[in-house]
Amino acid sequence: MNSSNMVSRQGHRLLQIGMALLLFSSVEGFAIPYLVAPRLGLSAHTLSALQGVLLLALGLMWSRLNLGAVASRIAFWSFIYSAFAILAAYVMAAVWGAGNGTMPLAAGSAHGSAFQEIVIKGVAYSSAPTGLLAFALILWGLRMATPQSTDRWS
Repeated sequence: MNSSNMVSRQGHRLLQIGMALLLFSSVEGFAIPYLVAPRLGLSAHTLSALQGVLLLALGLMWSRLNLGAVASRIAFWSFIYSAFAILAAYVMAAVWGAGNGTMPLAAGSAHGSAFQEIVIKGVAYSSAPTGLLAFALILWGLRMATPQSTDRWS
């Protein structure tokens, strides 16, 4: 698969995942009152909607990134992992009624078992380095193309 085709497919996948997250956010909104920690459920609802919109925006601009095949693949998968890891941490916390060790503002007094708190913390904290890597690569990919490779402005 050539690099152009791969980048196009990645952009399309980002659009699909973004729409799936918006659908998840819509459905999850109905479950908020029934969760053990409804405030965390609301946070997960808001987070998934934000991520859905962000993925839609990234999907639309993905083909404009000036990245090689390897960097594009790393940015794509790092961002996908980061988005789903932090969302999973919030959903687990809402379902378990836990998480105030990691996300005290959202969790309030919701405190789970030691195992639940460690799992939430591990999943949530694993999203940070991958998200930072993805954003750094995306920012790097938004640099201007070299003049000899751009004929669209001449």
